[in-house]
Amino acid sequence: MLSRTADSLFWVGRYTERAGNLARGMQVALRMAGLGSSLGAEDGLVDEWHSLLVAAGAEPGFLENHPEVTAEAVIRWLALDPKNPSSIANCIESARGNGRAVRTALTVDMWEALNDTWREMRNQAPTATDADRLPAFLDWVRARTLLFNGAAADTMLRDDSWRFVHLGVMLERADNTARLLDAKHLALDGVGADGAVAYAQWQALLRSVSALRSYQWVYHTRLQSKLVADLLILRPELPRSLLACHARVAQVLDRIADSNGGRRGECHRLAAEAHARLRDTNIDRILQGGLHPFLTTMIDRNLDLGREIADFYLNA
Repeated sequence: MLSRTADSLFWVGRYTERAGNLARGMQVALRMAGLGSSLGAEDGLVDEWHSLLVAAGAEPGFLENHPEVTAEAVIRWLALDPKNPSSIANCIESARGNGRAVRTALTVDMWEALNDTWREMRNQAPTATDADRLPAFLDWVRARTLLFNGAAADTMLRDDSWRFVHLGVMLERADNTARLLDAKHLALDGVGADGAVAYAQWQALLRSVSALRSYQWVYHTRLQSKLVADLLILRPELPRSLLACHARVAQVLDRIADSNGGRRGECHRLAAEAHARLRDTNIDRILQGGLHPFLTTMIDRNLDLGREIADFYLNA
């Protein structure tokens, strides 16, 4: 496969997943903002909008363009702002552009999902962030991401085209889970693990990755920070856990190597190392060393892995 084709397929997966992740995070922020007064969060112990910016990796760009963090500014920045390359609107635009460049590598259902989303996004953009339209808009973005992922899962041949799309999705998902958990953990530092604010925040975090029911199924107990971290980091049953995502990344990279003469590079070593680090530990060891340092390391390694994948396969 030509590197430019692999690059476009990889970024179709990443940008589509990123748009859905942003919509999930914004839904949770809106929910928590609405519950703020009943939870006693008026004193600023938990800054939901700043936490969302940090989790999205969008804080530096936002602060360059806005003097302070407000709900309206963050919503506009993450949803529509053309200056933010990772806004939902720009992610949809970029996913469609990359998909168009490799139109023949996609199935009809995948292309229609991308193209229809792009067209509808252009129609919705003028009013998407209005207070009475925003919840429906975010639901729509999530639904469109699920539609694309479903089309890919149900209609693509399991060849290198599928593998590069799936690789992009899994790498983006791993990064998002680590950032969400780290941002929420830092925002709640000192609040009290058993307080109403903390309980609502952990519940919101699990909702953002569609894992609240999974938590209840696995642990059969009230929300606890240690168990939330265990679920999102180490449980292989959860599709969005770090372990599940990195297992898939390592597996897909091995399949790509096997289908291309067995040639391997630094990206394969880093992927195997990240998977082994997660597979061979437990939550007690992670917490003893500090959750924030562990997650920061995973985020940095994910960035390194993305760069190495680009150098080995996408920029050749």
